[in-house]
Amino acid sequence: MADDVEVVVAHRERATLRVGDVFLKVDGDADQADREVESMALAPVPTVRVLWRTPPVLALAALPGRAIARLGEPSTASAAAWRAAGAAVRSLHDAPLPPWPSRRGSTRGEALAGECDWLVSYEVLPADLVDHNRGLAERALRPHEPAFTHGDLQCSHVFVVEDDEVTGVLDWSEAGRGDPAYDLAVLTMGHREHLEDVLAGYGADVDLDAVRGWWSLRSLTAIRWLMEHGFDPFAPGCEVDVLRSQV
Repeated sequence: MADDVEVVVAHRERATLRVGDVFLKVDGDADQADREVESMALAPVPTVRVLWRTPPVLALAALPGRAIARLGEPSTASAAAWRAAGAAVRSLHDAPLPPWPSRRGSTRGEALAGECDWLVSYEVLPADLVDHNRGLAERALRPHEPAFTHGDLQCSHVFVVEDDEVTGVLDWSEAGRGDPAYDLAVLTMGHREHLEDVLAGYGADVDLDAVRGWWSLRSLTAIRWLMEHGFDPFAPGCEVDVLRSQV
């Protein structure tokens, strides 16, 4: 019997399909796809096995285990699993820097003012909620020592098994030199109750104001894009709830 084709995610930048145990990632930016493959080769953490590459398609094997959590859903993973995730992030941040910057952190900082104005002008969110979170977001925009960052370390991109071992990290399309606090913030966004576990595994001093600032900054700058691409930032536990939790 033929395997069904599942659309995992699809938008104007890229799409990912699943056919059985194979994931087919279609990216119109060949340079970005090249950087993703190179980032996985350089990263000192488990990643996804590349099966083949024929631009614009990258074929990847499925990872064992399950995502540590998903935004908008309660995490069923143990505290030990979150600590293991923190340890994996630390090993990545301690690795030699890649030669290219991550696009995610810096571009969000540049977009902050315009996105906040849009959210208020179109009455997407109350002005006081936007203003409060904008003040928090600006704490993330401080000088920092760059690290090898994943750039989009959503909790759904980190896979673990029952014995609380990280089996792999997905989606390295935004990897590069960046702010280590950004990775920690994205991993724990919507699951702030596990920040302490992640930091215990991370085992290094972390600017907590910067992490919390990135929670606000990523949420504020993502809402318009999510709405335009068919996602719902107002869903329980997602970006708008993250902003409310910061008040």
